[in-house]
Order: sequence, then C-alpha cells, then structure tokens
Amino acid sequence: MQQILNSGIDRIDDGVLDAFTALLPGGSYVPMLLRVQPELVYPGRKGDYFSEEQVDTWGVSGFWGLPEYPQAPYYRTWQAPVDPSAHAFEFVVPMVPPTWNDADRVKAYAQKLLGSSELTAVAVSILDVCQPAMDNGTDYYAHWGISHFLLDGHHKMQAAAEAQRPLQLLSLLSVEGSLADGSDVERIVELRAHPQAHRNPASPR
Repeated sequence: MQQILNSGIDRIDDGVLDAFTALLPGGSYVPMLLRVQPELVYPGRKGDYFSEEQVDTWGVSGFWGLPEYPQAPYYRTWQAPVDPSAHAFEFVVPMVPPTWNDADRVKAYAQKLLGSSELTAVAVSILDVCQPAMDNGTDYYAHWGISHFLLDGHHKMQAAAEAQRPLQLLSLLSVEGSLADGSDVERIVELRAHPQAHRNPASPR
C-alpha cells in the first residue's frame, strides 16, 4: 500500500479504499481524490484562520477576549465561495506535529515532488457548516469548513509545504461525522472542483 501511495494513483482505487475504510467506524463516506498545495500555518500567526476569518465573523472569545486557539499547527490548502452568503475553507490536520517528522524523509519526498505531483496522502474528512446566530463581527456569512485528518502522508504533506509543490490527497469524507446536512456534504465534490478564490469582505462573492 505504501508503494502504491508513493507512486501515486490516477483514480480512486478500490484496494486503497478497502484498506483504509477497514480502519474507520462504520458509516457512509464520500471518496474524493484532490490535488492540494499545502501551506503550514501556526496558531496566532499570519494566515491562521482562527485569528483572521473566524474572528471577522464571530469576534474574539467573550470570556478570554482572544481568538480561538487550535493548539497545533495545521495546513491550509484551498478556499472558494459557496454562494454570496457562504464561503468554504479547507484544512489538512496532522495527527502529530511536523516537528515529529523525520527530516531526511521530508527532504526525500520534497525532492521527489520536484518531478511529480502524484504522491498521495490519505485522510478522513468532515464538513462543518456554521454561522453565528447574531451578526457581531465585521464579515457575517456561513463558514463551510472542510477538515482532512491525515491517516497517511505526514512527511509528504510537510514536504509539499516546504517545497511549495502540490500533491494528491485521497479524502474519505464522513457523512455521519459531518456537522452539516447530507445535501451539503454531497455538494462538496462539485464545489471542490471550483478554482481557488479568496473571500473579499467588501464585496462578498
């Protein structure tokens, strides 16, 4: 399986799906083969969703007076409008911090990515659709958060971020695990095919 993922897959492979779904709770999953170009983001620093976009809509914590703190670095990959009142954001969440990865393996994958973007990571994913009940921020809209929790490919994802190169991500999107209507989950395949576009608060898309 590791050899298959390192060589890359050009379609959603039944053998790969069977191997990973056997590790997951029973339920319905929507498989997607995505191309991502990850950017490693640290909490509280530039590009942190929880300090920027989330604060613009929800404001800071009423108790702490601070943004929400995700506790660990993560990757941002893609975003695009859903409609004029909603915007989708995509995240890749490692199960261990990048500092735990073997530096030599990361370098080896980074070198391989210079000649190919077919290396494939695997994640179980959820969709979280949310919006505050009251408009207390500066940019009020619904946030569609697509979170991919890495099952395989921690070194590949870090290598892609450091080399600023794309790679493939096989996502197993959980229907029951998502905080969204089933119809919204079904829209993700079509929505994720849209080109990346950042939100412009002054002129929402």
